[in-house]
Amino acid sequence: MPEEVTKLIHKYLRHDKKFPHVWCPGCGNGIVLGALIRAIDRLGLAKDEIVLASGIGCAGRMPVYVDFNTLHTTHGRALTFATGIKLAKPSLTVIIVMGDGDATAIGGNHFIHAARRNLNLTAIIINNQIYGMTGGQHSPTTPYGCNTTTSPYGHIEQAFSIAELAVAAGAAFVARGTVYHAQLLEGLLEKGIQKSGFSVVEVMSNCHIQFGRRNKMGDPVTMIKWLKHHAVTIEKAGKMTHDSMKDKFTIGILADVEKPVYTEEYQKIREEAKRSAKEPKR
Repeated sequence: MPEEVTKLIHKYLRHDKKFPHVWCPGCGNGIVLGALIRAIDRLGLAKDEIVLASGIGCAGRMPVYVDFNTLHTTHGRALTFATGIKLAKPSLTVIIVMGDGDATAIGGNHFIHAARRNLNLTAIIINNQIYGMTGGQHSPTTPYGCNTTTSPYGHIEQAFSIAELAVAAGAAFVARGTVYHAQLLEGLLEKGIQKSGFSVVEVMSNCHIQFGRRNKMGDPVTMIKWLKHHAVTIEKAGKMTHDSMKDKFTIGILADVEKPVYTEEYQKIREEAKRSAKEPKR
């Protein structure tokens, strides 16, 4: 193992307490974790300055493995806990990791309104298009026609796009990467954490156990190569026809805008309220 990798492992992971991890061999969550700690290392953030929160599911285990301030919350509610942390102590860098079901099904309302408020948070949503840990049920991102435990004869609902939903809801920074494009993902996470406002980084990943087996998509390597061949950069997609983009998805930065940040506006309200309280009553 390269020396620089060993240093990162010992610096950021609870390597002597929580391993081996519970993820299936070949799961993309480990790639996301590696990209995240490399991004944090490049930003030079102190571990005590970071909070990593999660909900329930495969992605929900990630805070267990990192040596930051961590919070493993209830299903779909990671963003609400993170909101409370950020409002109580705005100086902290608060990152939330969720799965597609956790973030956009039971947590969908919280996700939309966190984006609308433009809270200064970074949401990482690992999209493997299924509920992996809790039984292989279909999620809001499961493609039409796919097989899951709750759609054994083919899924009859249409999926929605997490990244495009985040853009429409008002997030300041929205990007999409994959576990194949690890170097790109690292850069997207770095930019998302740096951004002032609500950042969303959707990560397309493989679930070869629950999703891949039921849909005959092959082993982890085959599924990750599928991501390689179906991902198209934003720049390249702009030159392609609608038909040529069928069954493909874009990767890169979808939105990067400046707008008032909720935590900063909230602080102004607090200061104004304090001033008003001190003024003599007439």
